Amino acid sequence: MHKSDRELIAGLKAGEMQNHAFQMLVEKYQERLYWHIRRIVLDHDDADDVLQNTFVKVWKNLNNFREESGLYTWLYRIATNESLTFINSKKRKNMFPMSELSDYLVDNLEADPYFDGDEIQEKLQKAIITLPEKQRLVFNMKYFDNLKYKEMSKILDTSVGALKASYHHAVRKIEEFLSKIED
Repeated sequence: MHKSDRELIAGLKAGEMQNHAFQMLVEKYQERLYWHIRRIVLDHDDADDVLQNTFVKVWKNLNNFREESGLYTWLYRIATNESLTFINSKKRKNMFPMSELSDYLVDNLEADPYFDGDEIQEKLQKAIITLPEKQRLVFNMKYFDNLKYKEMSKILDTSVGALKASYHHAVRKIEEFLSKIED
C-alpha cells in the first residue's frame, strides 16, 4: 500500500523513519520518473543511471525540500535536471554539434533492445528527437505525462505562456516531420 505524499514527507523528516519512508518514495515514484527520464535520454541503460542519480540527489537534499511545491513536482524537477545534465555531459564528452546529437539519439533509439514501440511510436520518437531541448521537454511532459502547464511551470521555472507557445511549436514541428515521412 502506498502512503500519501504528506505521510511520506512526515516519514522522511522523522529521523527513525527516514530510510523506510525513502524506500516507499522510491517504490511509489520510480516507474513514473523512469519513463519521464527515458523519454529525455531515450536509452534504457542511461535512463537507469539517471534515475539512480536522481534518487541519490533526492536523498542528499531531503532537508532542502521546503514543501512549496508538491513532492512529485520536486522529484520531477530533479529528474528533469539530472536528465538534462546527463545529455549535456554526453554532448560535451563526445563533442556533438546539435545536429549530430539528434542522429546519435535516433541511433540509440533504433539500437535499444528495450524499445518496444511499434512503427508509429518510433516515428513519433524520431520526430520528438528533432525538437529543440525545451520544446522536447514540454511536449513529453504534456503529451506523455499529461502534466498541467501550471505544474510544468514549477518544474521548469518558466511562465505558463512560454510553455503553451513551446508546446504549440513542438506539435507543429512534429506534424511537419510526420507529414514529410508520409510523402
